[in-house]
Amino acid sequence: MGKDYQKLEFAFGKSSDQSARVPVRHPVVVVGAGPVGLTMAIDLAQQGVPVVVLDDDNKLSIGSRAICFAKRTLEIWDRLGAGQRMVDKGVSWNVGKVYFQDELVYSFNLLPDSGHRRPAFINLQQYYCEGFLYEAAVALPNLDLRWKNEVTAVEQHADHVQLTVETPAGDHRLQAQYIVACDGARSPLRKMLGQESKGRVFRDRFLIADVKMKADFPAERCFWFDPPFHRNQSVLLHMQPDNVWRIDFQLGWDADPEEEKKPEKVIPRIKALLGEDAEFDFEWISVYTFACLRMDKFRHGRVIFAGDSAHGVSPFGARGANSGVQDADNLAWKLKLVLAGKAPDELLDSYATEREYAADENLLNSTRATDFITPKSEVSRTFRDATLKLAKDHPFARRLVNSGRLSVPATLVGSALNTPDRDPFAGSMVPGAPAADAPVRVGNNADWFLSRIGGEFGGVYFSDNGRLPAAIASALGALAQGAIPIRTLVVVPPGAKVDTPPAIAVVEDTQGMLAQRFDARDGTYYLFRPDQHVCARWREFNPDWARAAVARATCNA
Repeated sequence: MGKDYQKLEFAFGKSSDQSARVPVRHPVVVVGAGPVGLTMAIDLAQQGVPVVVLDDDNKLSIGSRAICFAKRTLEIWDRLGAGQRMVDKGVSWNVGKVYFQDELVYSFNLLPDSGHRRPAFINLQQYYCEGFLYEAAVALPNLDLRWKNEVTAVEQHADHVQLTVETPAGDHRLQAQYIVACDGARSPLRKMLGQESKGRVFRDRFLIADVKMKADFPAERCFWFDPPFHRNQSVLLHMQPDNVWRIDFQLGWDADPEEEKKPEKVIPRIKALLGEDAEFDFEWISVYTFACLRMDKFRHGRVIFAGDSAHGVSPFGARGANSGVQDADNLAWKLKLVLAGKAPDELLDSYATEREYAADENLLNSTRATDFITPKSEVSRTFRDATLKLAKDHPFARRLVNSGRLSVPATLVGSALNTPDRDPFAGSMVPGAPAADAPVRVGNNADWFLSRIGGEFGGVYFSDNGRLPAAIASALGALAQGAIPIRTLVVVPPGAKVDTPPAIAVVEDTQGMLAQRFDARDGTYYLFRPDQHVCARWREFNPDWARAAVARATCNA
C-alpha cells in the first residue's frame, strides 16, 4: 500500500533561532510548505543557498486538491531529482475527450509526437506531490523546514526583512535578506503588507467528489457539456492513483454548499453518471467557488510572492499549481546570483515582470474557459451549444470549444533578458521559450536533452559532422571559467566521435529530433538560462556574443 501521506504529522522542533539574543539573519526564508514553497526551497538549497521554510501547520494538504501536473512541471521536478517518483506514482495521460449531451464530440491528443520523456500530464493527489517534495527537502543539509511556525508580522528594512514568528515554544523574531511568500490564496503575508489580489469572482459553484472505486474507464480527461445524467450543467472526470477518481459537477450559483456536500445529495449524482449498481467510497468532498485574480505586482521590496499568493485561476486547465512551480523555477536562479553578488538586485524585478506576464496569459485562458463552460446568458449558451454541435464534424469549430485549455508554459517573448535573433530560425524555440526535450545518448547510455542542461547557464553547440575546431573548443572551454560560467554541451550525429576538453560534454542526437526541434545545423549555438529557457541563439558561435547575452540575462549589461 505504501505510506499514508494523509495521516502524516510532523513534530514541532524548537529552532536555535528562538534562543538567540538578537534575531538571526538568513539569506532566504520561504513561507509556506506546499508544492510551490517546497519546490522553491529545494531549488535554492540544491544551488547552495541556505534556506529556511516556515509553515503554520504540521500536515500535508487535506484531500487530493490539485491533481493535474503538466509536462513542464515534471521537467522542473526532474531537474530537482523528484520527477521520477511523481511519474511512477501518478496516472499519465495525453488524451482528452469532449462530450455534448449524449454524444462524443471529438477527442484530442496533447502530445501527438514521440520523443518526449514525460507525458502531457500526470494525475497525482496533491498530498503525494507534497510528500515526495518534503522527503527530497529534508534530505538537503542546508534546508531547514520548520513546522508550526506561523508568521504574524513582517517589517521591511533597507537590507533585510524581519519576521515575527509564533510557535508552540513562544514567539521569536528572525531576519532574511529575502522572503518568498508561498502562503496560498489567502496569503497572510499579502495582507500584512497591505496588498490585495484583484480580478473576477465567478458566480457558480462546483462539487468535487473524489471517490474510490474499481472502474474500466481509460486514463483520459473526459468532459461533458449538458449530459443526460446532469442536465444543463457540466461534468469532468479524471483518474487518480489508488483507484481514486475525481468527478467535478457544476452546481450553479444558487446551490447551498453545505447541503450539496451531504452524501445523500452526492450519491445520486455519482450513480447517475456511473450506474445504479456502482460501488464506491468517498475520499474527499468539497464545494468551491473560484476566481481569476492576481496581485498588481509580485515583488514588494524584499518580499516576493509566488504561486497562489500572487495569482489565482479557476481550476479548468490545471493552471494553478503548474504556474506556481514555474514561478519558483524562474525565481530561484535569480535569487542565487543576486545573493552571490553576481547580479544586481534589478534581476529580481525581471522575475516579477516575466511571471506577471505568464499570470496574465493564464488568467486570460482560464477566464475564457470558465465563460465557455458556465455561460451566463441565453445568447452565450446558444453560441456554445452551436459550437459543440459543429465541432463533431468540423475541425474549425473544435478550436472554439473551450473545456479548459490545458496548461502550457509561457514563452517569455518580450523579456528584457532575451537577446534578439540576428539570424533567421524556424520553429518555436525562440528566445524566451522553455526548451523542448529530445532523446540523446551519452556514451553507451540513453538519456534526455533536458537532463543535460539547467541549474546554470548552458551553451549547446551543434556539430553536423562530429568535428569541433580547436579554436572553437578552446573558446567554449573558456566560457566555463567565467564569473558566471557557461557549461557547454556539444551535439553530434549518432556514432560520431569528437575530442573535447574535460569541461565540454558531448551527446549524440540519436534520432535527429534535437536538431529538428531547434532548427539547428552545423555551427548553430544556443544559450540557455538556468531555468532551461532559451536565452539567445546564433547560426555561428562567437564567445563575445555569448558573454554579452549572459550579461544581458543577468542585468549586468
